[in-house]
Parts: sequence; structure tokens; C-alpha cells
Amino acid sequence: MKIHIEKYNPNWIIQYKHIKNQLLSIFNSFNPIIEHIGSTSIPSLSAKPIIDIAVGIINITDLNKTVNPMIDNQYIYYEIYNKQLPQRRFFVGLKDNKDYAKFQSKYSYNDNIPHNKIQKYKLSHIHIWQYNSDDWIRHIAFRDYLIEHPKDMLQYEELKKDLSKKEWLDGNEYNDEKNDFIKNLEIKAILWYQNINQSND
Repeated sequence: MKIHIEKYNPNWIIQYKHIKNQLLSIFNSFNPIIEHIGSTSIPSLSAKPIIDIAVGIINITDLNKTVNPMIDNQYIYYEIYNKQLPQRRFFVGLKDNKDYAKFQSKYSYNDNIPHNKIQKYKLSHIHIWQYNSDDWIRHIAFRDYLIEHPKDMLQYEELKKDLSKKEWLDGNEYNDEKNDFIKNLEIKAILWYQNINQSND
């Protein structure tokens, strides 16, 4: 499969705000903190047109309580990722809920996920973590660092454009190919983010 990369689109912010309002309603009892993350959150950066959103819950014991409300609101639950990332719950939102019946509400085995088919229907990726956990901070730091460091942002953009020219088994294989670059950048981003926040204290 090909990974489709688009030039930055200001409409991504509008889409994020709409989804955020829906998530605030779904998780009203948890008082979540919700942030736009990933490439669509970074002005001027080309990206896959899929909105990545972080939902931060205060109590980690509430993590599994988020699953049924998301399924009830027609988000697809990727339970398969829980073994690899036990402190996260991951969901896919579709562009049109009319298409929800084309897929399972929950995928527990990787072989069952129709990666090629589902790609064109995706609107959002919802990542649920404990607020201010290491994973939460890592993603916020990465976003904020790239916004403030355009040279690194352009390097990341060029990598994504180059990789988008190749054929991939699925999105996970594409992400694996970016992993070394991202991990190196994350180290710088987290140090920068920690220094910024210490200065503000």
C-alpha cells in the first residue's frame, strides 16, 4: 500500500476541534485533557490527512473504562496494540459513520485488520494515555519541538515524502521505517521541552 502525504491543510485544525468536542462529551465523567498531536498538529508540515489526538485521563485505573464508550460512539478499537503498549488504548475514527458496519468494532489479531481497505476511510487516530505520563509528554514535546525548530521539521517532512514513494505492507511498516529518525529527534525534543518547562516554573 502507498502512504498518502498531503501539504499542510488548515482544515485539519477545524477537524481536530470538532472531534475534540465529541470526545469531551464521550469522556465527560473523566474530565480528560485533550491535545492535537502528530503531523497534522504542526503548521506547514506535510502529513497523512489523519488527525492524531491524545486523550489524557487522570487515573490510569480508568483506562479500560474508556473502551466501551468509544465503541458505542462508532470508534474502532485496536485491542491488538495493548500487549505492545499496555498503558495506551488506541482507536480509529472514520470519516463517515455509515461506513462503520464495513469493519469490526474491535480488532484483537493483526491478521484480521484490513489495513489497505480501512486506510481510505480513516479520519482520526485516538490515543488514550494517563495525563503527564512519559508517553503523553513524549508526544507533546515532539509536537512543540518541531513547531519551534523548522529545520528539523523540514528534515522530517523530506523523510516522509521519500517514504511515501514506496510500497508498504501496512501503516505499521511505514512507521517502523521512520522510527530511528523519530527516536533520535525525541531525545532532543524531550530535553528541550524539560528545559523550557523548568524555565517557566
